[in-house]
Amino acid sequence: MGDENLGSSEKCNSSKKFKVIIIGCGIAGLSSANYLLQNGMEDFLILEARKRIGGRIISIPMKSHNVELGANWIHGVLGNPIFELAMSHNLVNIINIPKPHKVIAATENGKQVPFGILHEIHEAYVCFLRRCEEYFLCQYLPPPDIHSVGEHINLEATLYLERLPSSEEKKLRRLIFDCLLKRETCISGCHSMDEVDLLELGSYTELQGGNIMIPSGFSSILDPLKKNINDKKILTNHAVRKIIWDSDVNQSLKSLDDTGEESEDSDQTVIEDNSKISPDKSLKPNIENSLQDMTQQPKKKYNNYVEIVCENGQSFHANHVICTIPLGVLKEKASSLFEPKLPSYKIESIEKLLFGVVDKIYLEYERPFLNPDITEIMLLWETPTTPEDMSQSWYKKIYSFSKVSETLLLGWVSGKEAEYMETLSMEEVAETCTKILRKFLNDPFVPEPQKCVWSYQLERTALYERIIYCNCCWSQSK
Repeated sequence: MGDENLGSSEKCNSSKKFKVIIIGCGIAGLSSANYLLQNGMEDFLILEARKRIGGRIISIPMKSHNVELGANWIHGVLGNPIFELAMSHNLVNIINIPKPHKVIAATENGKQVPFGILHEIHEAYVCFLRRCEEYFLCQYLPPPDIHSVGEHINLEATLYLERLPSSEEKKLRRLIFDCLLKRETCISGCHSMDEVDLLELGSYTELQGGNIMIPSGFSSILDPLKKNINDKKILTNHAVRKIIWDSDVNQSLKSLDDTGEESEDSDQTVIEDNSKISPDKSLKPNIENSLQDMTQQPKKKYNNYVEIVCENGQSFHANHVICTIPLGVLKEKASSLFEPKLPSYKIESIEKLLFGVVDKIYLEYERPFLNPDITEIMLLWETPTTPEDMSQSWYKKIYSFSKVSETLLLGWVSGKEAEYMETLSMEEVAETCTKILRKFLNDPFVPEPQKCVWSYQLERTALYERIIYCNCCWSQSK
């Protein structure tokens, strides 16, 4: 989705200046540009590292329809600006009628779990998750040595299962709890729920209204954001290498006077005007020495502007910069991207924010093979008694396959297992998924997919976080 040629061949003056430069042309960057336009500000430029716009919103065509490799749902209705944008452009219906959703759960030997048991454990799990949220909302302490969401839910599940007399009943219900925890890692974007702080889970506010699908695809949300922006204001293939946001003089003064503490109210994220520094003010000897040392360093062309230096060698200047760089990039590059470095409390915030890997796996078939009434198959993997090699166990993190259409299935995998899957070929992933479906459905005739497509969220060799998709096709006669 998006025009890959936007501004890509535009030859800009390396010293061109703007009132505002927006870094990143995902939904945050596009929304920022629209806000500027709505308030009469047209002197801006958007720099995008990729060859397309949209950021982590991207769709690709499949045989039946487009599929979303990135953002998939509008999460909540009330107070959600994305839902309001979609509604105002008739992208969603005012009355959202959910489709029937029948979930089955199966064990590795192909036996289907009675729906009553599945419903029972799901209700208990939701209750346990709500209790985790109460620690933040009610400000009381958890049990000793329980610090994470995963630890708390496992404790609750253990206590819940103790009342059952049969070990087989306990085992089956335990498998369902484990499957739901794997599902939660894909929702939270982590490797394990043991990584999620128990005391902070309730700080997340979930908007009411459920998850809303856009019938034409989530990528269609980009069209109303892009239509008012002149193509020349968007430069793709312009990865930012350096953001020089403060003058040499101000940096010298700050580095010498720094006490090591930053105010939470600090707004020093833009350049200060050097005219505020009196030329007659006497400098301390150490400051004078620092200023002399700086004479050997490259000078900014415009001292009272933020300078943006791109990987392709072009430079741009602006009074203000709106930075919408993804968290993954900030975690990797924040220490070298900004000059001078960001305040310590900002760096600490970036480092402490959790950033995980979640991948989608799409399997496209020539014809339907699942019961039309079934919309999702939960995979109840046995719990290993000893540690397993990642190459022999990564696929056990796939917690379910759900129907996108009668001929298109979607699986999810997260964490280290997702990172391992990214090292495999498409054919390996497709063959593994076929074996999984045959095992859990107890059906050796489950067909191979015509196409396998999966996405991953971080290209390790690139500066900028990206969603990459790969696909492999082969014939059924293979």
